[in-house]
Amino acid sequence: MYVRFLYFGFRIFTFIFRPIRLGTRVMMIQDDKVLLIHHTYLHGWYMPGGGLKRGETIEQAARREAREEAGAELGKLKLLGAYTSFKDYKTDHNLVFLCHDFTLNGKHDAEIAEARFFDLNGLPEDMPAGHRRTLEEYRAGIEPLQFGEW
Repeated sequence: MYVRFLYFGFRIFTFIFRPIRLGTRVMMIQDDKVLLIHHTYLHGWYMPGGGLKRGETIEQAARREAREEAGAELGKLKLLGAYTSFKDYKTDHNLVFLCHDFTLNGKHDAEIAEARFFDLNGLPEDMPAGHRRTLEEYRAGIEPLQFGEW
């Protein structure tokens, strides 16, 4: 409940100040399945990721977020592209990585309700459009645009 209250406060902040943020997402795929997370304070399934911290590189942020949200240690990463979202009164720029080489330790932060693998042909209905489109393009073998609106 505490996390939901903080998230509500964050939404008020974004409405007033309209921040510009930089974050990462990691498309974690093994055996034609993708690992997605469900937050305790948001509806739907997401690729693991989040915002950069001061003094952190983009790669470090992607690795940290995968560890925190999915309990994953990442191997080799490939940058797919940079995408922008204008949802909820803020401007989010996300750098999306692809990773096939990862191991799971089964531990994730308390903000994550569940981390689960989904077949690429059976993605959950409740996913943000940018996440779904990126995964569907990957499944279809379409080379993703390297930038655009998410």
